[in-house]
Amino acid sequence: MPKFLGRHIMVKGKYVEAILSGRKRATIRVGIVKPKYNELIIHGGGKPVAKVRITNIVYKKVRDLTDHDAKLDGFNSREELLRELERVYGFVKPEDNVTIIEFEVIQDLSKLEIADPYMGLTPQDIARISLRYLSNILKDEEKKILKSLTETGSIRMTAIHLFGTLDARWRVRRVLKKALNELVKMGIIGRVANTDKMASKMQ
Repeated sequence: MPKFLGRHIMVKGKYVEAILSGRKRATIRVGIVKPKYNELIIHGGGKPVAKVRITNIVYKKVRDLTDHDAKLDGFNSREELLRELERVYGFVKPEDNVTIIEFEVIQDLSKLEIADPYMGLTPQDIARISLRYLSNILKDEEKKILKSLTETGSIRMTAIHLFGTLDARWRVRRVLKKALNELVKMGIIGRVANTDKMASKMQ
């Protein structure tokens, strides 16, 4: 039975540096995993760390894994990879299926553009990250706006979809800026030296 992968993929915090440095360019999962989208947000250590684009997907058996596969996933050898798979999944049999998801980092979420109104993020990505990390502090209307943004991918379309007019774009932008301020203040995204200064620029 295949497992479907949405917009988010989780890794252990110890792998974050390897992903951002380019040493880890794949994640190997036991089972048949089918990504629904070409671009994903990788999360590690309790925060989003990178936006990536899938470059290749390979399905094979555990017995067919190679040193090359292991190195793509940031390990030194096939044996080291197999030990990690067994640690994570328990006993892994040679005939078990695995999915190798190869990717390239297209945005380092620890180094965002402070001067940019949305720190270099798309409104859609801000919405996705906010719904994942701020659900306990967002109001229902804010969640509704952010959810619509994840579906439309557009401030304009969200304004029309929810409020019936382009004149309501300011309402969507206001929610986006509030959510982004909270993400920065909580240390979920970016390396901002002075979050108060950042927040004041967005008022």
